Amino acid sequence: MTTHDSDGTGTDGAGWDVRAASFDEQPDHGLRDPEVRAAWAGRLRSWLPGRAGDVLDLGCGTGSLSLLAAEQGHRITGVDRSPAMVALAREKLAGRDAVFLTGDATAPPVGGERYDAVLVRHVLWALPEPERALRHWRDLLRPGGRLVLIEGVWGTVSPAGIPADRLTALLAPAGGQVRVERLSGDAALWGREVDDERYAVIAVPG
Repeated sequence: MTTHDSDGTGTDGAGWDVRAASFDEQPDHGLRDPEVRAAWAGRLRSWLPGRAGDVLDLGCGTGSLSLLAAEQGHRITGVDRSPAMVALAREKLAGRDAVFLTGDATAPPVGGERYDAVLVRHVLWALPEPERALRHWRDLLRPGGRLVLIEGVWGTVSPAGIPADRLTALLAPAGGQVRVERLSGDAALWGREVDDERYAVIAVPG
């Protein structure tokens, strides 16, 4: 099983610090290939608010999705447990309207700030109490704000992840609007064909 993003879990970021230098080598991490980059940019444009807003990117890793969101006019706050990942994200978005903080994705150190969107990729599946994290993330939204949750179930021999139906069930108590967008069939997002479950959930709590 391959973990696809820095997930904000564990007692410290040491393990992710070791991986930071090579993290962007995977196509869907570094988004260095123009086709992969364009595919993610297009998806983000449809998931995030249409007007410029404040986006909180949790488990932001090296900031690749943060950069795409910033290029679309959004103001970014990124949080990751790994100081090395945060340092790379700051370098990647130097000169942009972006702030990166070292901290836990489940309890980001943002005080009373509220956001138009909370963006989380490949984090929720690894958390011991995903429902608790979701409740906290909802509390970080402004009225009308949205959660953008990119998740999946990776591998076929020993699959790991969170299925879309479980994630939507966890979101059900909050009401509002929930949309699932299947991503497995879009090879451009991953730089290759994939046959496991990959998806995004866009939720506007009631």
